[in-house]
Amino acid sequence: MSGTFTERFIIIPRYIPAPSRRRAAIPIQKVRFLVAHDTGNPGSTAAGNVKFYINTCQTVEPAKTASAHLFVDDKEIIECVPALTGPPEKAFHVLKKVTKDNELYGINANDGAIGVEYCYGGTINADKAYEKFVWVLARLCFEFKLDPSKDIVGHFFLDPARKTDPVTGLARSRRTYEQLLRDVEAEFKLAIGHAPPDPVEAIQSGEVTVSVRLNLREAPSTRAAVVQVLPPGTIIKFTALITNGEPVNNNSLWYKDANGNFFWSGGVK
Repeated sequence: MSGTFTERFIIIPRYIPAPSRRRAAIPIQKVRFLVAHDTGNPGSTAAGNVKFYINTCQTVEPAKTASAHLFVDDKEIIECVPALTGPPEKAFHVLKKVTKDNELYGINANDGAIGVEYCYGGTINADKAYEKFVWVLARLCFEFKLDPSKDIVGHFFLDPARKTDPVTGLARSRRTYEQLLRDVEAEFKLAIGHAPPDPVEAIQSGEVTVSVRLNLREAPSTRAAVVQVLPPGTIIKFTALITNGEPVNNNSLWYKDANGNFFWSGGVK
């Protein structure tokens, strides 16, 4: 894919030793799609998961040789099997006997897909971790000439009898899988220079009460920087309605406060 991609974050290479039971060092001939995972272990960090994979790469039971390419939390994006920081190699992130991946993309996920793990829960800042997760999925789409609207699939979709990721991890911060796909597509467009439309403001004033933990942001988008976090029960005054903000759960109505910050209408009453 021609052009450039905005490098917002650093990807840290910290490879699993190879050859080993978790990293066979077999090249991927062509990356066909991406698989979005979560760790299934609330509170575990990117560094902690990668350390575990490295420490057990020679001793893990042959039947449990799981691995992934990247782990993402609020502080780091760590690549433990080469994908972006080196020529892509196979990782073992989807059970080989499931066949949905072959039906959708004509190849087994371990042979033709990059697996990205989302870390969540505990003391992990969900907003920062999600921001990195969305960005690195978009970055992978750019690198391997993938369509972010078609070439990302959740692990739960490939192996529904056993897996719920990344749905479970995303739900911990009230996010959905459908929202993830929309956000990756939007991030991809932004990173290659396609600016979003200017906010459409309807002048209207009033006040609302925060119903859930609410982020004040610099723009009407979940990818915009957080200015302040407001607890439930906070009364907040608004000066305008934004009718074309980023849709969250199919709701694109945002408010603008007197300081020029924005908040999503679904978080207030």
